[in-house]
Amino acid sequence: MTVAVVGGGAVGLSTATALARRGASVTVFERDELGSGATGRAAGLCYDAFADDVDAAVAADALSRYRDLDLFDPQPYVWVARDGSDATAVREQIAQMQRNGVVVETLTPAELGDRYPALDTSGIEVAGLARDAGVLNPDSVVATLAKQARANGATIETHTPVSLASPTSLETPCGTRTFDAVVVAAGPETKPLVADVGVSLALKAYRAQALVTDPVDAALPSFYDATREFYWRPRDDALLVGDGAHEVDPADWNPDADPEFVDRSLNRVEEAAALRPACDRAWAGLCTATPDGAPLAGEVVDGLWVATGWQGHGLMRAPAMGDYLAAAVLDRPNPLSEHLPGRVDPTRFDGSETFAALDDPTRDWNE
Repeated sequence: MTVAVVGGGAVGLSTATALARRGASVTVFERDELGSGATGRAAGLCYDAFADDVDAAVAADALSRYRDLDLFDPQPYVWVARDGSDATAVREQIAQMQRNGVVVETLTPAELGDRYPALDTSGIEVAGLARDAGVLNPDSVVATLAKQARANGATIETHTPVSLASPTSLETPCGTRTFDAVVVAAGPETKPLVADVGVSLALKAYRAQALVTDPVDAALPSFYDATREFYWRPRDDALLVGDGAHEVDPADWNPDADPEFVDRSLNRVEEAAALRPACDRAWAGLCTATPDGAPLAGEVVDGLWVATGWQGHGLMRAPAMGDYLAAAVLDRPNPLSEHLPGRVDPTRFDGSETFAALDDPTRDWNE
């Protein structure tokens, strides 16, 4: 079976590898460099701390695959709440995670301070700790996945923009090429690509920002403040800090971080950990959202598949979702097939839905 994968990020490369391993003849088309889209700008947090059992299963599968590839750097993940309603929600999440078999625990502010003395725990009501969490280096993920795809026989063509001439035909700089199936995993560009063949997706783009500080002298976990809505993760001897997201036109957005974001983020680090680092570099990236917060991952018309709408969790879920998609394209069994098809079916919406990308109250901006 011949399959084209459009998009050279983590999801596209994972899908290509899984397809090639199952015997398909695979070509990946990337309009720029591999990982030049959302993957290359991701924060790289990786955890299985989800209250929903299906989300937890996907995350656990992905983490296992990243460990097998030696790409997973263990790093505890802590999330905190500072007021009554947020604290109640965190306690309920932890209880549900534990029922799903996720290894997490509840910490009091005193217990949190004992484990991480650099944290200022004043004002915190409750904290959750996921011990099996970790972090990823996006560049290493892309390099490893690309090497793995090629080793399994996939062809990767970079600096090759394409458009859809039909659900299974691509217009390339060298002419029209036809395949048995096409998988479009091109982030926010997925929507205009499939629109060329009459497919409408319920998909919106939002812009998220991040920065890396100069070195800090403190032992800290990955950290998410559910009340103040910001996060950080240790990155080498510094911190990668993120918050702030707003809906944008994917054809017209600023990849540079806003000065206000930089100032706000550094102030929040100072408030949470009594540190005063400076900003080393900052940027913005695009993420994709759907009306219900679940991705669009499946067949939209005969022979045409999509994989987008990751809500900021694309890099984290990539190896699990790539394997699931490959099995679906080739009609093979996959452990996730029992739970996922209805949840991620891209045809569950007709594409005319009106929604705001950032309205989901259960959202995480910490990927």
